[in-house]
Amino acid sequence: MKHEPITLGLVGARGYVGAELIRLVAGHPRFRLGFVSSREWEGQSLRAQYPDVALDLAFENLGPEAAAARGVDALVLALPNGKAAPFVAAADAAGGNPVLLDLSADYRFDPAWYYGLPELTRARAAGQRRISNPGCYATAMQLAVAPMRQWLEGPVQCFGVSGYSGAGTSPSDKNDPEKLRDNLMPYALTGHLHEREVSAQLGHPVEFMPHVAPHFRGLTITANLHLARAFALDEVTAIYAERYADEALVRVVEAAPWVSAIAGQHHVEVGGFALSADGRRLVVVATEDNLLKGAATQALQNLNLAFGLPETTGIPVGGASAPTGASL
Repeated sequence: MKHEPITLGLVGARGYVGAELIRLVAGHPRFRLGFVSSREWEGQSLRAQYPDVALDLAFENLGPEAAAARGVDALVLALPNGKAAPFVAAADAAGGNPVLLDLSADYRFDPAWYYGLPELTRARAAGQRRISNPGCYATAMQLAVAPMRQWLEGPVQCFGVSGYSGAGTSPSDKNDPEKLRDNLMPYALTGHLHEREVSAQLGHPVEFMPHVAPHFRGLTITANLHLARAFALDEVTAIYAERYADEALVRVVEAAPWVSAIAGQHHVEVGGFALSADGRRLVVVATEDNLLKGAATQALQNLNLAFGLPETTGIPVGGASAPTGASL
């Protein structure tokens, strides 16, 4: 039986995440791009910008009302923070009830929107039409901390390092390769958006210290967890292995995973477990590609769930692990 295609509209197609989404959707068996919108690339062919994508589309420059009028099954907003609301309002006014998926932070704290980190929130995914995609760092931090949530005592500290693609395409010090050369650039060391996001989602305080490094993609976080009782290392690793045993896009590994090996991969790696001598301080390392599982891959997971498809449809779930990270 042949299934009808599910049409997606993408607003914000020029950004790094938009590019990854285009590639993923182009290879998806059910999803089809109805339009791609970019103000800067209006009129250019998709192939001119992405020669590896075999789609005969041209970039359009669609405002909120024009995008809503296209009648797509899902509208994906890959826009900077603070830009999504007019498109949401226009979609609501136009009717038709499309799935709206926002990759910015605009609706991550809105209880009317489903927060789509499938490994932790999948039970609430059915029937959701308004989906907020988690932040890249927030994904890695939550997956690193969540299995030990019930035993946490005191704030969790997370030290994070990301490639400069996480700073987006608008020029700044944080995505200037020359300023980053031989450098590690700290920023927003208190009150970062992802700090607030993870604290709200876990219902537990998290203290986050982000940094930008000279590499392009991939992030790593080192999480420091204080525990309410003493644990043995094999007990901790068993908790993580059991929690993520059935998760295609989370791998629990023995050694600390390397960020250099996660680029281009669709999963998160969690490992490097270390306990203090008294067993009440645990350190966990998590890595991911910030543009994929940290954004575009997760968006595809959420879209698959929204349309009743197997969650990993169109997502390559194989791929190599970090050379130090033998699976547990």
